Amino acid sequence: MNLVQQFVTEGVVRESDLSAIREKLKTAGAKAPHLVLLENGFAKEEELLGSLAKQFGMKYVDLSQAQVPPEALQGVPPKLVHRRGLMPLERHNGTLKVATADPFDVYAVDEMQTATGLQIESVLASPREINRLIKTYFGVGGETVNAMVQQRQTTPDIELLEDIEADDSEVAKQAQEASVVKLVNEILIEAANERASDIHIEPEEHSLKIRYRIDGVLQTQALPPEITRFQAAIISRLKIMARLNIAEKRLPQDGRIKMRVQNREIDVRVSIIPMIHGEGIVMRLLDKQRMVFNLANVGMNPEIAKIFRQLIDRPHGIVLVTGPTGSGKSTTLYSALNEIKDQTLKIITVEDPVEYQQEGISQIQVHAKIGLNFAASLRSILRHDPDVILIGEMRDLETAESAIQASLTGHLVFSTLHTNDAPSAFTRLIDMGVEPFLVSSTVEGVMAQRLVRNICPECKTEYEPHPGDLPRDFPGVAEGNPPKVLWRGAGCRACHRTGFRGRAGIFELMVTNDHIKDLVTQRVNANVIRQEAVKNGMLTLRQDGWRRVLDGKTTVDEVARLTAGDIIA
Repeated sequence: MNLVQQFVTEGVVRESDLSAIREKLKTAGAKAPHLVLLENGFAKEEELLGSLAKQFGMKYVDLSQAQVPPEALQGVPPKLVHRRGLMPLERHNGTLKVATADPFDVYAVDEMQTATGLQIESVLASPREINRLIKTYFGVGGETVNAMVQQRQTTPDIELLEDIEADDSEVAKQAQEASVVKLVNEILIEAANERASDIHIEPEEHSLKIRYRIDGVLQTQALPPEITRFQAAIISRLKIMARLNIAEKRLPQDGRIKMRVQNREIDVRVSIIPMIHGEGIVMRLLDKQRMVFNLANVGMNPEIAKIFRQLIDRPHGIVLVTGPTGSGKSTTLYSALNEIKDQTLKIITVEDPVEYQQEGISQIQVHAKIGLNFAASLRSILRHDPDVILIGEMRDLETAESAIQASLTGHLVFSTLHTNDAPSAFTRLIDMGVEPFLVSSTVEGVMAQRLVRNICPECKTEYEPHPGDLPRDFPGVAEGNPPKVLWRGAGCRACHRTGFRGRAGIFELMVTNDHIKDLVTQRVNANVIRQEAVKNGMLTLRQDGWRRVLDGKTTVDEVARLTAGDIIA
């Protein structure tokens, strides 16, 4: 607490947080106090580490753009780097400069000096930046791979929430070796800590590639080349965790892993497909604790949010949310259900799969293999006297007709469709085979959406855009009055130099009126419906995106990338 008190004196930590800090330190064990403060958000990293460096008489360095020369890495044991969190930076005249995040750990410096035979000069740096450099130069799981080569045994550090079973085959035994278990755990932990939504494990002819999808963009991870030798064991371990058949290597398989990482429950949906050079795996991570289903958090502007709330308060009809996979449709629908949920309503959902379990809502998992599909579930649901029904997706005519019948008998039905914009939802339903008069009389509104990356708040900067660099439909450009100031991310440690951190939605909400109903009945194409909706005040996805750009939330390029096919009326 003496160190914390010094931070308070220097204005790095608020005095009002002292009691909360004291409680956190009690349960932190041997962890350094400044690391506890950083992990719990009690101080800004740069200010805290700068103050700590002064107290220890060390130099504080920014490693966000550091380039490490090869000679600095020569003779440095990778195992020691990973275990002690020491990153070599440069070597000069028998002295090796290393970055540490924990100046209290003097034994680490002694161990490095003994291992290298060099004089060690330690500097203080961000723990995140040190970890990033270690992964870049020594690879994700580098320590484990090195240990696997040496047949070293370690212990797992992910808690599986379901029992797993494995046979006595040689492949299963290799997959259950402690070192293989640890390597797979490291891949999953790294993805969870980086806020990745997906992990792609892709076998190539002479290597194995691992990519994480972060904020909608795939990022390749640095890996030690030796990891290719353990490709079969890694895939088998993931199959065992997902309760799949490890002997089946010719057919696609789907499974699920339930696990706890650092006290966070995470569901992992696993898809395995045989490819030319081996089995490719994609894992979708669903972090339950990071998801907050609240309409205020999805990023709708107030005008759209007001109209959408009026839509979801209607007693019957169909409300559709459309967009490609990964555009946040499920989040919007869960948020809508939570908005209207109360003790007087019976809400039932049919999903494939049930991604997030919601209190106060009855949820049904589709099982196509036994005939429990969306349409069959809907027929049974109506006997349970629901007020509101959520159908995970309208995939076929039978499901669409069942949903329409439910809405005609006095139920409010929510569902999703895969269309690029809101007006196309009507033509998609008609193409499925639903009669136009049924579509026009039941669909009350359609919301199309995309997720755009937010500018990182830590490195957000103003700039003056050149009019020639702005799209013709950007507000003010056609009139010769473009904006004088826009914003972008310069790139910093917090956002891994991308300039973006987190995502929010852009929306296109079309409410059905009498004229639109007539157009739908006449089977007109989506462009005609779109023009009518815009005439009635509908903002297109692109226009809503430009609003976010002008509000300083995202960039021109980001909106242009995601709405390139948007037709502007």
